[in-house]
Amino acid sequence: MNKNLFALILLGIMVFSCSENRKKINEQVVGPAQIDSATVVSTRPNVAFFQYEELPDYPDAILELYTPLGNQVFKPGKVPFEFNIKNYPYEEEASNRFKLFMVLNNNDPIGYRSPIFQQELEEGTYRVVAFLVDESGFALKNFGNYVDRDFQVGDSRPFPYSAEPYLAVNFPRNQQIVEEEDELVIDFLVLGGDMKLDDLMVKIEVGDYHYEIDHMAPVRVDNLPSGEYQVKISLLRKDGTELEGPFSSVSKTVFVR
Repeated sequence: MNKNLFALILLGIMVFSCSENRKKINEQVVGPAQIDSATVVSTRPNVAFFQYEELPDYPDAILELYTPLGNQVFKPGKVPFEFNIKNYPYEEEASNRFKLFMVLNNNDPIGYRSPIFQQELEEGTYRVVAFLVDESGFALKNFGNYVDRDFQVGDSRPFPYSAEPYLAVNFPRNQQIVEEEDELVIDFLVLGGDMKLDDLMVKIEVGDYHYEIDHMAPVRVDNLPSGEYQVKISLLRKDGTELEGPFSSVSKTVFVR
């Protein structure tokens, strides 16, 4: 009995260790950007950007948006939203963890426990991006895991037509506080295009620190010293050309303590 108990404890430690020691990929250690002179020597530490090697959760999950319809017009007040979710354990466990998130006009995402709800909205033109999340709260990134739609509230005009891809950001949230010993996570979606096929990249700026990525994956930032940071996520062509449109870049304020 004691031997069996010891074996179970040992197995648990091994599983825990394996889960904790995930393999880092695409790691880049960077110093702060050049300030204004080659003679200036920065005393700020180097910071590591990287991802973890991991398989996506629920690759076959489907999120469909029934309401609003494209460019549907609503009266100011409570606007209805209706989603349909397939191949994803949305109703399991009846937990308090949000699994469906919605971003309106690149504001912070809001979580919902039901696929049918109403949102109080003022007059304006809106772009909704909705997505499902994995166990860690990061956006699922396979085709069908997320959906987008434009609509209007009140006497408002549609967004000007644009075939350009754009961004939606899950993390960080504006005014988010990160403990100094923890990793800052940048989690984003690229919509309306394919990063590989369209030769796109995402440039991440955390204060003076820069990093680029050519695919959708949560980016971790480690060793950030305490302070206030402007985190800017920008969608660019690989030749460095900025994309047009109001949602091609997103900025958030983050505090490291």
